[in-house]
Amino acid sequence: MAHAIWSGAINFGLVTIPVKLYTAVRTNDLRFNFLHKSDEGRIYNERHCSVCGEKVEYADLVRGYEYEKGHYVTITDDDLKGVRPEATQSVQIVEFVELDQINPMYFDTPYYLEPEKKGRHAYALLRDALMDSGRVAIARVVIRSREHIAAVKPNGEALVLELMHFADELVEQKAFDFPALNEKVADAEKKIAKLLIDTMSVDEFKPDEFHDKYKEDVLAMIEARAAGEEIEKPEVHRPAATNVVNLMDVLQRSLEQSKARRKKGGEAIEEDDAEAAKPAKRKTAAKKTAAAAKPKRKKSAA
Repeated sequence: MAHAIWSGAINFGLVTIPVKLYTAVRTNDLRFNFLHKSDEGRIYNERHCSVCGEKVEYADLVRGYEYEKGHYVTITDDDLKGVRPEATQSVQIVEFVELDQINPMYFDTPYYLEPEKKGRHAYALLRDALMDSGRVAIARVVIRSREHIAAVKPNGEALVLELMHFADELVEQKAFDFPALNEKVADAEKKIAKLLIDTMSVDEFKPDEFHDKYKEDVLAMIEARAAGEEIEKPEVHRPAATNVVNLMDVLQRSLEQSKARRKKGGEAIEEDDAEAAKPAKRKTAAKKTAAAAKPKRKKSAA
């Protein structure tokens, strides 16, 4: 049974909905320990003072904020308690907004909001009203002594509380060099790109079809090593960026490959005007990009 992070209430207007907050994601990252290379002894981190060089126990640590290079202000737990927000155990809704008005980059971590028995009807009312209106609720919530901005969104039968980044936490796009929105793109190129998107489109996203291949490959490698097998490193071929000169050729071949895969899978492909958008044949064909080879196992010598 999942453990609730806290029990509180959703508040909007004068309506109070008692709920419990649960983590909606779990981390499945592989965890490794550091070992001594010569004898595989476990390595532990120790804290040493940069001034006196002595080992420091956890009980002797204090927090410090470096306000100037080499100069610190020490902060105690009591100092932090004085500025921490009041733990109200409340999801305080402050406004509603259409979901498409929020940059998806603001969303961070989702949590499930499960209603208490006496709040189920009001919970369903808020969920259905959000669904019908196409809006989400923007709220303030305190979790683990820190105040967050969050969105309350319907997700099937559930209401999900998704923590959001504050505006100053996002890196501004102007710090990077992106192509301008009015970058000149040929109509023929755009036409083929749209056709390629159409042939690669699906009616429904099925997340169960995607797996963490890197994790699976690492576990397979560990299993092979534990069984005494050696792993040959695969040759890695990095594809070169598509040259503007042969972009139409590459798009057309991509479109043909995508249509062939769908036909092979038994899907009907409607005739389109892709033929009319085909570029004139070039004398030199673009080089094919080699696929990365899978790692091969070989038995270690006895």
